[in-house]
Amino acid sequence: MAESEALQDSKSKGILWSLGIFAVIVLVILIILGAWWGSEPGQFNVQEAALERAKETNSTEMPVGYTYTNTLAHIAEVLLHKPGGYITNDVAPPGVFLDNISSFELGALVMLRDGTTALRNHFARNQSQSTEDPDLAVAEPYFYYEHNSWALPSTEAEYEKGIESLHKYMTRMHTYGGAVKRAQFFSRADNLWQYVEVVIKRLGGLSTRLGASTFGAVAIPGMAMVESEARDAKTQSTPMGQTSWLDIDNIFYEARGASWALLHIFRAVKVDFSDILLDKRAMNTVDIIIKEMENALAPILSPMILNGGGYGLFANYSLTMANYIARANAAALDLRDVMNRG
Repeated sequence: MAESEALQDSKSKGILWSLGIFAVIVLVILIILGAWWGSEPGQFNVQEAALERAKETNSTEMPVGYTYTNTLAHIAEVLLHKPGGYITNDVAPPGVFLDNISSFELGALVMLRDGTTALRNHFARNQSQSTEDPDLAVAEPYFYYEHNSWALPSTEAEYEKGIESLHKYMTRMHTYGGAVKRAQFFSRADNLWQYVEVVIKRLGGLSTRLGASTFGAVAIPGMAMVESEARDAKTQSTPMGQTSWLDIDNIFYEARGASWALLHIFRAVKVDFSDILLDKRAMNTVDIIIKEMENALAPILSPMILNGGGYGLFANYSLTMANYIARANAAALDLRDVMNRG
């Protein structure tokens, strides 16, 4: 009887040990996958990526606008096909716990949407009365599909359709005739000015949110109201309080994602708008924006986002990022003004 109980106890311990070892192995695998999937995508050469795409369509011709459009498509492809794929809509471990890379994807997606909207409404139109490009009219709405849908249709499936439509537009840039209408791209100062106006608002909003991470910070969205206007309106601007410590890293990585996407977009702008930038002597201004975006994407040396205050012992990553974005925003303001001059 005693031997039977000892054998039963030994079997129970063996099962528990097996379950424990299995749980540890699964946990280690999830941690390794989480670290891999949570890594930020690297930078890519916008001209080389455009040339590779042109070769896939049996052409080496890259008309004006080809690099810009391909950059938008490639940004979307990277978000969908990086290690772990698109993370934001994951409902299972480890993706469901990777909120930092999800915030990165959101920041990049917002810039992708703005770039696609500018392409549809401005760059591909000769004037306000011109008809819009049919492929761009299809592509843009797909990128505005909800960013966290895992059910049918999934976010990935809708964004893939947007990429396909951008590729069709690119193909019509160098393959047209008969029933196939040539795709147009107008690299004019007024077109670029309208896009930069949106970028300025995006960067300003990110800079304000990042600045609110400091202890005791009170940020007022936009410019403070003039006293006389405040008295007339009998209203006051509502201050933005300090960012919750739970949201600091999310806002930081959202800014990283926006900087990553905007870096590549402005590299493409530098290529396709080179004539007008040189004519307006604005190439150096675009270089400043690109450089500040590169600075914003410098490697992170801490395992967590530090949030030191004042002149304390620890750095404040959010304020460092806000500084780079604010400098890029200042350059974007200069670029807007230059493009708006006659």
